[in-house]
Formats: sequence, structure tokens, C-alpha cells
Amino acid sequence: MMEQQDSLVIDDQYGASELYTGIVVERTDDMVEYRPSLNLEELWVFGLPDFPQGTSFALLEVSPRRWATANYIELPATIEAIDLIVKSDEGEALGFLLRIPKIPHEYGRPEKMEMFDGRMQLSILREVEEELSESSEGDDDLVSQLNEVGVARLHAFEQTGELADINDGILMLQQAVDLTHQDDDDLLTLLNNLAGCFMRRFQRTGDLSDITEAISGQKRVVEHTPQGHANLPRHLTNLGCTLMRRFQRTGQLSDINEAISQQRRAVELTPPECDGELLADRLSNLGGSFTCRFNRTGEVSDITEAILLQQRAVKLTPQGHASLPSYLNILGVSLNSRFERTGDLSDVTEAISVQQRAVKLTPQGHADLPSYLSNVGGSFMSRFERTGEASDIIEAISVHQRAVEITPQGHPALPSYLNNLGSAFMRRFQRTGELSDIAEAISMLQRAVKHTLPGHASLHMFLSNLGGLFMCRFEQTDDLSDVAEAISAQQMAVGLTPQDHVSLPGYLNNLGCSFRGRFERTGELSDVTEAISVHKRAVKLAPQGHAALPSYLNSLGGSLIRRFEEMDELSDITEAISVQQTAVRLTPQGHASLPTYLLVLGASIYSRFISTGSDADLGGAICQYKSAAISTVGSPKIRLDAARRWADVLLEHDPHSPDIIPSFDTALGLVALIAGLEQTVRGRFTQLEKTTGLALQAASAACALDRADKALEWLEQGRCFVWSQLNNLRTPLDELRAHNPDLARSIADIARQLENAGSSREQFQVSMSMAEKMTLEEEARAQSDLARQWNDLLETTRAIPGFESFLTPPPCHIIMQNLPDLGPIVVINIDENRCDALTLMDGLHEPLHVPLPNFSLGKATEYRDTLASQLRSRHLRVRQEEYNPIITDESSARGMRPAPGAGGSIADTPVHRVLRGLWEDVVKPILDALGFSRIDTASEVPPRLWWCPTGPLSFLPLHAAGVYCGTNPESTLDYVVSSYTPSVTAITDRVKNCSSINAKALGLFLTSQPNAPDASSIPGTTTEVQAIFSAAKERRVRVEKLEGDAMKVSDCLERMQDFSSIHFACHGSQNAAEPLQSRFLFHQGSLSLQTILQYNLPNADLAFLSACQTSTGEAKLSDEAVHLTAGMLAAGYRRVVGTMWSIGDKAAQELATAFYEYLFTHRDDTTGLGFNGTLSAHALHHATQQLRCRLNDSELSLLTWVPFVHFGY
Repeated sequence: MMEQQDSLVIDDQYGASELYTGIVVERTDDMVEYRPSLNLEELWVFGLPDFPQGTSFALLEVSPRRWATANYIELPATIEAIDLIVKSDEGEALGFLLRIPKIPHEYGRPEKMEMFDGRMQLSILREVEEELSESSEGDDDLVSQLNEVGVARLHAFEQTGELADINDGILMLQQAVDLTHQDDDDLLTLLNNLAGCFMRRFQRTGDLSDITEAISGQKRVVEHTPQGHANLPRHLTNLGCTLMRRFQRTGQLSDINEAISQQRRAVELTPPECDGELLADRLSNLGGSFTCRFNRTGEVSDITEAILLQQRAVKLTPQGHASLPSYLNILGVSLNSRFERTGDLSDVTEAISVQQRAVKLTPQGHADLPSYLSNVGGSFMSRFERTGEASDIIEAISVHQRAVEITPQGHPALPSYLNNLGSAFMRRFQRTGELSDIAEAISMLQRAVKHTLPGHASLHMFLSNLGGLFMCRFEQTDDLSDVAEAISAQQMAVGLTPQDHVSLPGYLNNLGCSFRGRFERTGELSDVTEAISVHKRAVKLAPQGHAALPSYLNSLGGSLIRRFEEMDELSDITEAISVQQTAVRLTPQGHASLPTYLLVLGASIYSRFISTGSDADLGGAICQYKSAAISTVGSPKIRLDAARRWADVLLEHDPHSPDIIPSFDTALGLVALIAGLEQTVRGRFTQLEKTTGLALQAASAACALDRADKALEWLEQGRCFVWSQLNNLRTPLDELRAHNPDLARSIADIARQLENAGSSREQFQVSMSMAEKMTLEEEARAQSDLARQWNDLLETTRAIPGFESFLTPPPCHIIMQNLPDLGPIVVINIDENRCDALTLMDGLHEPLHVPLPNFSLGKATEYRDTLASQLRSRHLRVRQEEYNPIITDESSARGMRPAPGAGGSIADTPVHRVLRGLWEDVVKPILDALGFSRIDTASEVPPRLWWCPTGPLSFLPLHAAGVYCGTNPESTLDYVVSSYTPSVTAITDRVKNCSSINAKALGLFLTSQPNAPDASSIPGTTTEVQAIFSAAKERRVRVEKLEGDAMKVSDCLERMQDFSSIHFACHGSQNAAEPLQSRFLFHQGSLSLQTILQYNLPNADLAFLSACQTSTGEAKLSDEAVHLTAGMLAAGYRRVVGTMWSIGDKAAQELATAFYEYLFTHRDDTTGLGFNGTLSAHALHHATQQLRCRLNDSELSLLTWVPFVHFGY
């Protein structure tokens, strides 16, 4: 025992006893490794008159660092001092003397006192709950006071959530019960109060022993309540509710059966004349128990009974009643449960309605609000799975996030809310393929599993869902560790689930899918055999009429097909088709999963056709693909897949079928849904990677059918999709404004908001706080709402006579109406089947079709790869290097490093072969078909020609195609002035909407940025800009320049609005992964394409991007022109000069100087101080020729001048 210190002196001035309650011993030091563990058993008190040898109180462990006594200490007024000693389980005494003064008039306030041992630090928390009069006799008053104190502590816990409050309340009430005789009338009240405290602590901590104590106490209450007593229905209801809660925790059917029995008795014993609100409460509780049992057994009669009871409860409850939100919430849960069983859409719609009412009626901070939010989120998710409506899954994620955000850590319901949120992210991932969604879903489910106690009734559900998420990620990443994690988690889930549990078929189905996925990756036959086995168990256990049965049948069919493909056993494919046909037959029309089942069935029938050659199977496969493709519901990705298969099968087996046209029409129409305006620009580009080549394949098929008109339409509809969307948002509304100014104003307003929303949303990161994630989801929901409003406005506009085709993909005859009169546009389509040119000339009604039989996709790909290899070998794909010796030894390269050997003999190098191949197989046949002849550039002005290449041709320099070796060299430059355009519409819209530039904005803004951070020095930019500036000043052109540190990004944006033309002499950075993050590098920061797109530039005319790789596209998005040059066109510039690869610093200077000299020399004098880029294509042609003439035609020389290109009108 420790040496005792001075005894505690108690102030006796009040002449009364003090009752010390809530005595808690707590370890407060840091439990580091070298400190001993501690297990306290007894609290000894010395100095009480009735216990001269001292008395002890048992200490109960309430947490690993906290112990409490279930007793109280009464200190008579005559006591001056007491000693307290704490003993461990080894009998060791930790003695310390406490000086405990009275706390007059502050009863109920806890006081904490520190005490020290050489090895550890402890503290005691005690309260003076009541001052007891010395005249009090017997235990009655003490019991009453203990009850009051206990109930007060319960109320305090409900206000603060502090576990210490509820712990103290239980201690007080337990003492009161222990002091009360079995026949005492107050025992029932005390037992009820104590059970209520145990129940509240269970809800806070999830400790099963608490709810068991609560049930034990409530059963004693029911047993001691005589039949006919007015309170018996209330006691039965309480017992039933607690049994139902334990069932939700353990899954024991006996608990829910007994809960229903007790609650049914309560309802039956409630007299008709009683308060309707009281009956409503009991009806709602009984209905909730029926729903719980339905969720366990799947018995439809239970859910039907639940809904009837809960509807009665809602009807009996007046508006404004505090319990109404609870009744509405429970009714919504039951309606959603029935929907998931039967698939009746009206049930889930009603569920959302009543649950939204519940949320609306519940004040912020209410303890039940997270539960209501989570439930309404579940209903939104259920409806999304049925209808595929994107706004529902966005709403589901939003409310699930709110539920998680306002739920305290450690709350037993938190794992359930995390599971629901993770499941919602998974559903959206399945719709969009956004990897951040699946990462967030896995994070949520891992947290849910981590915080779920072993044996919890929901653990198997969390594990199965987590396994499903790993499987989803495996399908994206092909990482075998993911599928191993999936199978492990799902096997645990199946093992933990009772054989008669309603969820077991779903868990088995998920496990089977994972086994099949691993088989597809590894080819291990035992995996697909195991998949078939568990799928068959799932089908067998699923009750007839269950809404999920078609899904289980579809999965079984998929596994049978995989085994057929491996083993070639016709019995497998026959069985697969049979079960998949059943799945289709059992799925109601309008169900979101029906296109999936049709697609899979079509694939199975086609597989059998390949094996047997049956014409009936070929027709059957086409029929199923078509049905899936033209469905008006379901995942757009699934329907697009079906449409492409429909078209592919027709092309292979019936290439002259009239259905080829509608199959591709359907497929290309679905692209708008895959990459809709509800997504960010980044998200749309990600989706479009999966459709690359579709428009080209369609155009190839159209050309084969001699439908050049359709080929043109499809190429315009399916290429440069994001830029077309942006163009639509900026479309002039003059005609509509004249007809309906309010509608035009609404369209302009929504368009402006959509454009900002699409390009400004921050990218989702798993590491973000929940508040940040919620903000992003709110922005996503707002953008989805805007997209829906946009579509509604378009429908309204198209209902007006004369506006039927407003912002629809234009037909061929409309495209042909606004062609430039300066020269043709040549669209070159390339596909694995053929290569064709479509030449568009003013005055013609249809494109001139020029087949290119000597060119192919293989050649284009070979040329692209050859050129890329040469550029890499000469470091012309690498930025931030020093100089290009082909120009001068002192020059620096904008993205170039030294290449060995300048000049050299003109040999037949790889670059020469590429340019010659393009000339002979592509460019020369087109020029011949157009009737163009070689001109004398010294005396004649060549005609304009716009190139619109597709696929790998987009990365090849058609403007420089030619023969540069031999005695008779010739090239494209000898015939035409070349420009490029991402799409035909980009030019025709300029022709159609040719608006004049504000005279005040006419002029040229220049900037040089020679020493941007983390980039190589390009000092030639300073000389370049100074030379152009001086020439402009000399020609009295309105001009301004800002150089280096003198210009901030904001200054640049301001000048872009003030000047019609800009010249950027700087480094450019192409970001293939994030196209909108491609940027120009300045001394004071960088200017991204995303930022430029957010600005309104109505007077934008010419942009000269004297920076490297500004028109270098991305192979994965070859149809989308994701480069800085196309982006500047989208931002509003009429024409842009860019580069296909890195450029030499000296070459850039020379070319830019010659370019502006041409423009200044040929400037229209009527413009005054103004300046425009109308002749920019001719100026670039002239400047390129000058640069070329100074060099020879060696490979290095070609690589010096070829990269400069002109885009736009």
C-alpha cells in the first residue's frame, strides 16, 4: 500500500449527508509498451462509522481504461475524512488519499481528481447527485432519488451523446432496481427505465450484452403486469421492438417471430376507443417487424401485411405530430422492400415520396435523420437499377453522403450507412466506368467491414458487397489480386449466411460471377465449373417470382457459355440459351436490365450459330441484338454494345442488308447518352475513348453501300463530339429570339451554366474529406439537373414549326448549304475495310466520293508509327531541350534536344517514304479527282483546301505529302494552300454565322515567355516577338506586347478579350490524359485550355501558337482532336496556327516573322489600325515556302518546316 497522506476533512456546515454516485476510475496516462497493464477489481473505503474495518465495492470494467462501481457512497455529515484504495486483480493495493470537499448547490456536476502511482496515472470521477437529509428513513426515498438521477443521466446522454452519462444512468437505475422489493408497485417503472437505458447504450455501442439485459428486464415487466392492465400493451410493444432490434443485430429468426407475436398482442389489446396516436405507434412498430422478417425470409405475405399496417399508422397520425416522420420512413422502407421483391415500379416511386416527406419533416440534428436519409438513398438506388435514370443515382449518393457525414464515429449504424454509400458509388461506376467511383466504393465498404463486430447480422451483406466491388475493379484493371479478394470476401459472406436466409441466392450469384471472372483471366477450368455450381444453387434457392431471379438465370447462362467456349459441349450452350430465354421472359418490359439480358442471349445464340451454322440462330442473334439496341431503357453502354454487335454481324454475314443503316444510326445516336452533358468534359472524353472508330466504321459501311451522304452525316455526328457539344451551347439564337425571346433567353442561360459546370468541376479524389466529396456530388446533381432542363428546352423548341431540327445532327443537304467558296473540304475516312475521300465543294448537293483503294488502315498506322519513331529518335517528341542544329548552332528548341548530324544528303529516309506514300496513295488521287493542277507559285495564288482526316491519318502531315527525292519533286504545296479542320461543321458554322469583329478589338497581342519554370530556355521568343512588334508598329497596326515576368495569367486573359488576334511565343504542354489541362507555360504560371474555354471571346480571330506540339492529338481519342489548336477553335478563334511536334527556336522566329510580314503587306487599308487573320492560311503557306527554300529537302529539313499547320477558316 502506498504511504498515506493527510486525511480528507469534510465540511459539515450543511448538517446533511452527501450521496456520491457515478464513481469511475480511469487510467489517464499513455499506455506505452513499458507501462504495465491494469485490471482493477475493488474500491475500498475507510473512515465510514458503520464500517470500522473499511468496506469494499466491486469495480466493473466498462472499457479497457475505465472501471465503475454499481454502488453509491453515503457520507454522513459527521464524517471529516475518508481514504480510498483501489485494488487490482492480483490483490495489489494502489492507495491514495483523496480530499473530497462538498459541492453545495451544484449537484450532478462531475468532479475529476488525479491520483498518481509511480508506474501509472489514474483519476477518479465522482458526482454529488443529491443531498440526503439525516431524517430520511428506509430505502424508499433513496430508490426514488436513484431513479430520478438515473433518468436525468439518460436525458443528459440523449442531449450530449457522452457514454459516461448513460453509464452513470445504468448504475443508478440498477441500484434502484436492486433495492426494490419484487412486489413493489414501482418495480415495473424502474425495470422499464433500466431497460430503456440499456437499449440506448446498445444503439450507441452495439454491445449485445446491453440489448440482452434490456430484453431480460422487459420480459420481467411483461411477466409482472397483470392481464387487463392498461399498461400491458405498452410493455408488449417495448419488448417486441427490442427483440426486433436484436434480430437486426444477430439474424436469429426466433427473435423476430417473438417480436411479431408480442407486438401483435399489443395491437390486439389496444382498445378501439384509445388515443389514435398510440395505436398508430403500435401499428407502425408491428409493420416494421413484418418487414424485417420479410427481408430475412422473402415471404411476400409479410411485406404485404407490413405495408397495410404502416399505411394505417400514417393515416391515424395528424400532420405535425413528432412521430409522423418515423412512420413515413418505415412505410417507405417496406414499399422499397416489396419493390425489390416484385419489381412493381409504383412501389419504389411511392417509397421515395413518403421518405422524402419524412426527411423534410425531420429537424437538423435529430438522431433519426441519418437513418431516414440512408433509407431514401436506398430507394433512389433501387429505382435507378430499375430505370437507369442517372439523376436517381446522383441523388442516392448525395443523401447517403449526408447520412454518413452526420453520423458520429463509433455509432453502430455507421457501417450500414457506409455500405449503402459504397453500393451507390458502385452502381454509378457500372453506369459510367469512372474509376474514382469504384475506389471510393471500396473505401466505404472496407470501413464498413472494419467497424462491424463479428457475428453482426449485416456482416455477410457487407462482405458480399465488398467482394462485388473488388470484382468490378478487377474487370477494369485485370489485377488478379482483386478477383482473389473478391472470391475470399464472398466465400466468407456465404459461409456466414444461414441456409434459409433470403439474401443467400444473391451472395451465391455474386460468388459465381467472381469465379467466372477468374476463369476468364486464367483459363482454370475448375473456376468456371465452380461458378456454374454456385449459380445453380442460387437459382434453386430463389423463390419463384422473385425480382432477382432473371439476374441469377442470366449469370448462370453466362457461365455455361464460358464453359462451352472452352469445352465445345453443345449441351452447355443449349442450357445457357434456355436459362437466358427464361430470364428474358421473366423480365418485365421497361426494366433497365432487359437490354442486358437480350444482349447476352444474342451473344449466346450467335456462339451457337458459329458452331452449327444454323441460319435460324443467325437470325435469332440479330433479333436479340436489335431488340437490346433499340430499347428505350437500360444502360446506354449496354445498348451501344448491342447496336455495334447488330451492325458487325450484318456487315459480316449480310453486307447489303438495309438494316445496316438503322443499326449504325442507333449506335451513333447512343453516343450522345454515353457522353452526355450531365458529365464533366473530362468524363465525356473518358467515355468517348470506348467509342473510337465507330463513326469511321459506319462511314466505311455507308461508302460500301454507295451512300456518301450518310457517310458524311455519321462522320459529323460521331467525331469531335465534345467540341460539337460546346459549339451547340454557344449557337447563335437570333432566329429563335425573334420568334420566342423568353425561350431563347432560357436556352442561353442554361447553356452558359452547363458550359461552366462541365469544365469547372474539380476531380474526385478518395483522399478528400466527406464535406469536399459532398460538395462535388452537389455540383454533379446540379449539372444533371441543368442537362435535364437543357433537353426539355430543346424538345420545346423543336415543337415550334420551323425549328424541328434545332441542334440536331444536320443531314447532308444542310451541311452542303454552307460550304466555303474559296475551295473544297476533303474528308478522308479510314477503316479496316476500306479508305475513302469525301470531297465537299460549294454548289454541289452531295459529296464527291473518291475511293482510295491503294491506301489502308494498316498503311496509315504504319506511317504514323514510323513518323513517331523518327521524331522520338531525334527527340522531337521531348520538350525542354536546348537546340536544333539543323537551323543554327546557337538556336534553342521549343521542345527539342540536339540531334546528331545536320543536313546530309537527300536520301530515301523513313520520313521521305511516309510523305511519298501519302502523296501517291491519298493526296494526289484526291487532287486529280478535283481537277487541280500544279501551279506556278511565283505568279499564281493557289486555291484553298481544307483537310479533315480521321483515325491515324489525323497524325500525318497531308499538307506536306510529296516526293522530295529525284529529279521531279512535287508536293501538296505545289497545288493548294492547305488548312485543317477537326470537322466539316467547324467550317460551315463559320460560313453561316460570319459575324464581323468589333473594330475596337481589331489588333494583335504578343507575348514571349523565354524562361518558364521547369522548362528549357527559349531566348529566341524574345527576338521573335520584338521583331513582330516592331513590324506592326511600323505598319501602324494596333499592337501590344507583354513579356516574361511582366505578364500574369490574368493579364493574358484580359488581353485575349481586348485583342482579336494573339501570338504566344512560349512552351506548350499537351496533356493526353487530361486534354483540358493542356496549357501554355508562362513565367507567372500557366494558362490551361480549360481556363480559356470558360471565357467568352466574341471577337477572337487569329491565334498563332508559336509553341511546340500544339496540334498533337491523342491516339486513344483520334476522332476528338484533343489538342490545343482545336481547343482554341472551340474557344472561338476563327483560325489557329499550331505545330504537330516540337519546333526549333530559330525556325519559329523566321517563320513567324515571314508570316506577319505577309499579313501586314497584304492588309486591307480600310481597316485603319486594325488587323485580322483572313489571309493567315496564305501567310503560313508563304512563310513555310520561304523557310523550305532556305533549307534542303533532307529528312532533318523536312522535320523543321513540316510541323507548322493552319486550322480553321
